Amino acid sequence: MRTAMLLTISLCTTAITTAAGAELDIDKSGAISALRRIDSNGLGESIAVGAGVMTSSAHTNNWAVLVCTSRFWFNYRHIANTLSMYRTVKRLGIPDSNIILMLADDVACNSRNHFPATVYNNAERKLDLYGDNIEVDYRGYEVTVESFIRVLTGMMFEKNVISDNICNDPLLKSPKLWQITGRHEDHVPRSKRLLTDDRSNILIFMTGHGGKEFLKFQDAEEMGSHDIGDAIAQMFEKKRYNEIFFMMDTCQAASMYKHVYSPNVIAATSSLVGENSYSHHHDMEIGTAVIDRWTYSNLETLEKLERQDKSTLGGLFSTYDPNVILSNPGIRTDLFPRGVNNALVTDFFGAVQNIELTIQGYPKKKVPLTGLRVRPDAKFNFVPSSHAATIEKTVNNPRNQITNNLQTVSTEFYFVNLPFSVAFFVFLTSVWVLGQK
Repeated sequence: MRTAMLLTISLCTTAITTAAGAELDIDKSGAISALRRIDSNGLGESIAVGAGVMTSSAHTNNWAVLVCTSRFWFNYRHIANTLSMYRTVKRLGIPDSNIILMLADDVACNSRNHFPATVYNNAERKLDLYGDNIEVDYRGYEVTVESFIRVLTGMMFEKNVISDNICNDPLLKSPKLWQITGRHEDHVPRSKRLLTDDRSNILIFMTGHGGKEFLKFQDAEEMGSHDIGDAIAQMFEKKRYNEIFFMMDTCQAASMYKHVYSPNVIAATSSLVGENSYSHHHDMEIGTAVIDRWTYSNLETLEKLERQDKSTLGGLFSTYDPNVILSNPGIRTDLFPRGVNNALVTDFFGAVQNIELTIQGYPKKKVPLTGLRVRPDAKFNFVPSSHAATIEKTVNNPRNQITNNLQTVSTEFYFVNLPFSVAFFVFLTSVWVLGQK
């Protein structure tokens, strides 16, 4: 059964489920109105957005978290998916210091690889994605659900803990028992940390094998849709992001954003609930598929962009063709009040620096009196009062002003102090002569 209701979004953030099954989302981004429909699967659809919405991003820095949750040779395409996005965000300006790359990294140097130390996303093999400047932050068995959640939240968790100190945070809705034991361990380097703030735009891209409301991590464990929702909720509470673009290429990927309720999050996935995601094409010499269809569709648009490109997310989404992808992409925009047609692709894939102009100058700094360079308001207690007018006139003369609000006293100052200087020189000369005798 479908129900619909008019939402009023105010300054605090929470999610309230009504008896009718509709969900009331309260967003911190300002007073706006939206109409949201909740279907039987609990997936939201944005119907309309009212006035008062920001049309430009207020971010000052960009970050990317790129995760391949698969391993083994026949998942070659998942590695290629992730490295393709890695190359794109680097080309558009996001530095390695702002990229968290997580992948098994067991393909490039695999004994089955007919082209050692390379990874390609096209059978023509014109572009080596692995290259010589790739920086993998979490490699092999470091790619776990715990490490991924820790990266997003900046926290360290222990699961299935039986203790009197079990965390009762309502944001942790997972059926597992979680205990917060602290933030990143001290030995974790900065390169493995997501050092974001409330002005950071974050791209989260994930690919691998999954199903309805779960994503497998290296055939060893699973991450549920609750885990994603809880992690993003904690990021919002800690002011760790400005906006998030969540992308996932896996089977039934749309089910993974079902429990995301935090504001300023937009999601795009490769398939709806009940649908599979498919590979694009094979390389006969490599012996396996080299990329997935949905990722390939994104790259066809992203590869044409430059850093100052004005293409929007709405334009990117309009290029998705279910007849080519062989599934219906899932897009969720109800948590993103700015609207996809007002959000640039480079707001998440690039690192364009926005300059904020101001009419206010910097405050003047007080510079101590050194030598003959003085401020106009300096007091010359060591100068006879009869010469004060001459000095004040000289210092305040606009023609004598120089940069940094410093003035150089004119030659009149030297003439005023000349008798004192001559007397002091004669005194020193006399002392030297007496010393020679």
